[in-house]
Amino acid sequence: MIKTQDLTKVYGQLRAIDNLTLELDDGDLFGYIGPNGSGKTTTMRILATLLQPTWGEAYVCDYSIYTHPKEIRRLIGYMPDFFGVYDDMKVIEYLEFFAAAYRIKGPARRKKCQEMLELVDLAYKRDALVTSLSRGMTQRLGLARVLLHDPQVLLLDEPASGLDPRARIEIRRLLKQLRNMGKTIMVSSHILPELADICNKVGIIERGELLVSAEVADVMRRVRQQPLLKIGIVGDAEAAAKVLEDHDLVDRVELRDGHLYATLVQGTEDYSDLPTLLIHSGFKLTTFVEDEVNLETAFMALTQGITA
Repeated sequence: MIKTQDLTKVYGQLRAIDNLTLELDDGDLFGYIGPNGSGKTTTMRILATLLQPTWGEAYVCDYSIYTHPKEIRRLIGYMPDFFGVYDDMKVIEYLEFFAAAYRIKGPARRKKCQEMLELVDLAYKRDALVTSLSRGMTQRLGLARVLLHDPQVLLLDEPASGLDPRARIEIRRLLKQLRNMGKTIMVSSHILPELADICNKVGIIERGELLVSAEVADVMRRVRQQPLLKIGIVGDAEAAAKVLEDHDLVDRVELRDGHLYATLVQGTEDYSDLPTLLIHSGFKLTTFVEDEVNLETAFMALTQGITA
């Protein structure tokens, strides 16, 4: 659905993106992560055919950005971080204006605009002035606008930027709904835990270089190759730690925050005998879980915080 090969954009001595190669399949919800200035927006502008790369190739829905930009624009919905709205228009007028630009005519135009307002939960604001909308409502209106022509691909640049917690939850719910509708979505964001919750794939970019692009679970495994167990013990935790340290699967054990953290030998997949060992040694367990890596941990481990 989206494919780039050695995509590069150079501004003088600065490489905004450097030999970017990635691939998104039909129906993917791809979280594009990176520090400010890392190249996320540049990538999206190139895919939206709003910016020419210095070299490299990109395809959207099998169309080249060089030879078929008009076809690509018919198939995508691009929503920048900040976009202009017409403050003297009502919400329904704003959508009808853009629906007309998409050549949606007659009764079908009003019907389509109403459907999009219902999808983004703004139907009750249809006759309100755009200038009266909150930041979160304006973002949802922007989503409604880019969905008017039923695009196959959505390029959403920081759709949750500046939103309060409730508005972020609403945007997340909407993105899940759009994916269930079969849309292929590339979304950039700094709200990393929420991306992990809704995305099936993530890409991490820094200084224009794509460090990793994979399924979320694969990224987590890449960051932590040694499983980490969080264990709650009733009784002598230090004695329990000693029992664990003597086991072949255990690399090291730490006691912190009232729990034991056992780092296992690299490549360990089956550690089911460890809780049995502790119980047979006379210890009672209140907690025994694998401490999962979250997307924030992965991001910090893979990046250095350096921008282009």
